[in-house]
Amino acid sequence: MAAMSGKIIEHVLVAKSCQQNRHLSTQYRQACCNLNRCNLSPFLRGNLARSRMSTIQLRAFSKLKRRIVFCNAAPPTAASSIEKSDFLKLQNGSDIRGVAVAGVEGEPVTLTEPITEAIAAAFASWLQDRKQPDAARRLRVSIGHDSRISAKTLQDAVSQGIGRAGLDVIQYGLASTPAMFSCTLTENEDFLCPVDGSIMITASHLPYNRNGFKFFTSAGGLGKADIKDILERAASIYKTFTDEDLRDLERKASQSIRRVEYMTIYTSNLVQAVRKAAGNIEKPLEGFHIVVDAGNGAGGFFALFLFKQGKVLEPLGAIASGSQFLEPDGMFPNHIPNPEDKAAMEAITKAVLDNKADLGIIFDTDVDRSAAVDSSGRELNRNRLIALMSAIVLEEHPGTTIVTDSVTSDGLTTFIEKKLGGKHRRFKRGYKNVIDEAIRLNSVGEESHLAIETSGHGALKENHWLDDGAYLMVKLLNKLASAKASGEGRGSKVLTGLVEGLEEPAFAAELRLKIDQTHADLKGGSFREYGEAVIHHLENITVTDPKLQKAPVNYEGIRVSGYGGWFLLRLSLHDPVLPLNIEASSQEDAVKLALVVLSAAREFPALDVSALNKFVQA
Repeated sequence: MAAMSGKIIEHVLVAKSCQQNRHLSTQYRQACCNLNRCNLSPFLRGNLARSRMSTIQLRAFSKLKRRIVFCNAAPPTAASSIEKSDFLKLQNGSDIRGVAVAGVEGEPVTLTEPITEAIAAAFASWLQDRKQPDAARRLRVSIGHDSRISAKTLQDAVSQGIGRAGLDVIQYGLASTPAMFSCTLTENEDFLCPVDGSIMITASHLPYNRNGFKFFTSAGGLGKADIKDILERAASIYKTFTDEDLRDLERKASQSIRRVEYMTIYTSNLVQAVRKAAGNIEKPLEGFHIVVDAGNGAGGFFALFLFKQGKVLEPLGAIASGSQFLEPDGMFPNHIPNPEDKAAMEAITKAVLDNKADLGIIFDTDVDRSAAVDSSGRELNRNRLIALMSAIVLEEHPGTTIVTDSVTSDGLTTFIEKKLGGKHRRFKRGYKNVIDEAIRLNSVGEESHLAIETSGHGALKENHWLDDGAYLMVKLLNKLASAKASGEGRGSKVLTGLVEGLEEPAFAAELRLKIDQTHADLKGGSFREYGEAVIHHLENITVTDPKLQKAPVNYEGIRVSGYGGWFLLRLSLHDPVLPLNIEASSQEDAVKLALVVLSAAREFPALDVSALNKFVQA
């Protein structure tokens, strides 16, 4: 019991803290509402000229907001005004996402506190239908969040929704998405683990005003059908809410909330994984200089002791000086926390070179994606990261199948199959699609140990198929540590040597062709039907051109090789957009491929081809 008391903050303190926050929230609204409406919104839109706040005032305002985030939530909306269709619009594949903070023109708040409570209660209902509670305890649901300014508001609302259903609530505070799955598997009663379900409050790399939810059980992340089920339940639950009911919710929820510092377990597991790979050496990374860029998201724990979360690099003996943007800040003042973002990669590259570091590591907001930079400043992301991870995994599991998304290069296929001796299965875009395909292959007897997207989502069979950006980087650290321990070499050359021979395109581009859903040419049909018609028409054109060859196996859109390169035109997973990816040996050849697509796209007036026109004209 003593061990537990040192790790758990009992619900009474949490309830008291919630009351204090609500009191401060009211004062804050009264004092700052005009300032927020008149000055903050234009500043957040990047128009500094229309804001009269000084830099010092803005910094102070940002800090105040991080302490008192309740002012950002929209006031309760009348239940009768929200229909089931409004809830279903919040679905983003296997996640839920919406607008949680007012202030951006044209983006009304869709994740209000009552809506959030209904979604949480719906998850509790969904969970109860699938799990039989232990007779000795109630079902437990853990809640974590990234650094977004609306995080604590939504955490309280989620807690109330879970408490409404009679389940125990375990708040983790600042956490990573991978940790929220891990806690469903951890066996440690001192930390109230395993939990029966978990909710991560995040919207990945989206702007400051967005937020959302990811859900987990011990079986992994929920799928699209599960999310739809939860949102339909939420719509029904929401209609039963009354003002008195919401007040009662708050009282009941406060009786079932506890807080746990679970990140200490999660980080400890990462540390132990590296030590084990190096032969149980206590400090296998001693002498290595590794810088981390957390983008002001939740990944600062990898380099810095933060809020009792633990850390990874220092216990392993690595030097982490020069690491940057480790402090959580939901306004993301330095760069978008996204390993695919050019400015983000430039920032970590500069940090590596300025500090003469051996390796640089960068995470997205909730740490389910990552990338690296070697000591020379070479980016190890997208195809290079996939090639590197494939080399490591195929050393451990010769001949295994590597599953990737659809936009990976032809050179990567050659590298995996010809140099590494593995198999490459290029599947659909979407990290859940890629992971599910790897799981399916194993179920039918085809061994697969790695599922990875060009976005930086990477999942390994050995890690329960969890797309964990931190674990992905641990695999790189394992290689560094084991190479040093065996005398094979040291420094990032150990890693970059693994991707020698990867053929990379001289030119690559991605264009997004938007479908105007209001255009008369849709004739009342859906944007998906219209997009499929565009793809079908393009297919008919390419089969008649002897210089082009359609990919014999392709799982989405149309992929065509020709002119020393290839293009892929597909329909976006969620939006009325046709993304076009082109890779070629020169810009001139890329334009030739683009002209093929343009010849087909011009036949569809509702398709905005301005980006394509600009590309071929340039």
